[in-house]
Amino acid sequence: MYVCICVRVFLHVFMVSLAMNPLLIPEAYIIGAQPLCSQLVGLSQGQKKLCQLYQDHMQYIGEGAKTGIRECQYQFRHRRWNCSTVDNSSVETAFTYAISAAGVVNAVSRACREGDLSSCGCSRAARPKDLPRDWLWGGCGDNLNYGYRFSKEFVDAREREKSYAKGSGESARLMMNLHNNEAGRRTVSDLAHVSCKCHGVSGSCSLKTCWLQLADFRKVGETLKEKYDSAASMKLNSRGKLVQRDSKFNPPTSNDLVYIESSPDYCLSNQSTGSLGTVGRLCNKTSEGMDGCELMCCGRGYDQYKAQIVERCHCKFHWCCYVKCKRCTKTVDQFVCK
Repeated sequence: MYVCICVRVFLHVFMVSLAMNPLLIPEAYIIGAQPLCSQLVGLSQGQKKLCQLYQDHMQYIGEGAKTGIRECQYQFRHRRWNCSTVDNSSVETAFTYAISAAGVVNAVSRACREGDLSSCGCSRAARPKDLPRDWLWGGCGDNLNYGYRFSKEFVDAREREKSYAKGSGESARLMMNLHNNEAGRRTVSDLAHVSCKCHGVSGSCSLKTCWLQLADFRKVGETLKEKYDSAASMKLNSRGKLVQRDSKFNPPTSNDLVYIESSPDYCLSNQSTGSLGTVGRLCNKTSEGMDGCELMCCGRGYDQYKAQIVERCHCKFHWCCYVKCKRCTKTVDQFVCK
């Protein structure tokens, strides 16, 4: 797999934002060690201070970034843009900022619950008003409140420390990025739900203990993908504020994604936009959607070849309680964009 896939997401989460430079995060953070904050190239002054105060958090910011990368790749696996590096103000940039901010909230909130961070623990969220009176509230839930606040402080710090002339393109990009960071965090918050466990003799469930639990991150990705498909096109007005280009539509809320520039078509490799192009991408010959060869290959045509794939087969259920499968190899036709 292309090693630098979605490097912009990863850089954004640490807020290194070093234009199109390669990944500069020390690998030690990825594997769980905690080197000095001075080894993280590109942190803003505010982020360096936070890093020094919360060194045990940095591993989980990295894990949140990786979660965002994987989810971005999954959600766009059938699109021309498949979560490659982007350096513009397009809707793809909007998605990468939102999914990476969401990933940090997710990782830090759960690290609190697991007791991995010194400054937080289980959720202290208030008991939901609609929870039945005889159900207990207080299981160890994901600490969404802490994860949200820490993500906002750390991830947004680089953008907030920048200073651009009012009404400039740079100021528009800054406002766009902050808006989409918040949309990502709010998506995690909005999808959090109450989870309960039964207690009682022989599973009678005469008593329940409940707590706050974050949604599976796949759900977060799917929700942000829907927001991507309905993102609002924005422009700067005479007062230097972002406003929707088309006033016929309702203005976007803080939960919606926004963008400023139209997207390139991502058909061909273009270093200035971060497009890898679709040459060599697999396509679906029978599909009329974005994964179909006609659209994926941008009309250039495709090559066909035989490939061997290994898959699970002859699965049997064994009492009790597991499924055992064999692994079978079969030859299939695959189609690749010219």
